[in-house]
Amino acid sequence: MTQETKTEASPREILKILDRAARLKINTRHCETAPGRMESVADHSWRMALMAMLLSEIPEFQSLDMNRVIRMCLIHDLGEAFTGDIPTFVKTTADETSEDALFDEWVRSFPEPQRSEWKGLLMEMRAMETGEAKLYKALDKLEAVLSHDESDISTWLPLEYDLQFHYGREQVQFSPYLRKFKTVLDDMTREKIRAAGEGKEQE
Repeated sequence: MTQETKTEASPREILKILDRAARLKINTRHCETAPGRMESVADHSWRMALMAMLLSEIPEFQSLDMNRVIRMCLIHDLGEAFTGDIPTFVKTTADETSEDALFDEWVRSFPEPQRSEWKGLLMEMRAMETGEAKLYKALDKLEAVLSHDESDISTWLPLEYDLQFHYGREQVQFSPYLRKFKTVLDDMTREKIRAAGEGKEQE
């Protein structure tokens, strides 16, 4: 009777993956976290994962595999290690297809069992049928809205005044808690716009 040999990724294989992933610490998004400091893709992914961890204590989400949601949050934008970030208001279907293809090609180069796990996560995220996938996608939108609410309004483009309210609205509809969360964010946005308007009047 032969014993099945378990394979494991070598340290060099893991380091190779981490080297590519490190580009997310450099690739920036369309948002300033502080004057002169652009948000990185890694900043966004990290806080999404933290949001998922915090929500794991909310009764509505306790039936979900939140460890899986956190994994989705951490890997969801790694295609941008190849393409860089393209703001949602200019990103095309062709851009998304190219990013997905590059991401998939990279994952196929992984050792097992990492390759199988990541392929499974990506399939689930793109199918958008499970509660875990829906939650990750909602957090992706909500974190972006929160980041913009935290940034100086002078950095906003004109289109973002409306986008702040519409962005993520569709993705939160499956969850009563996330609908309330979005309402609070919308209130923050209104207050930010109102305060900026009053500031202009005083100048």
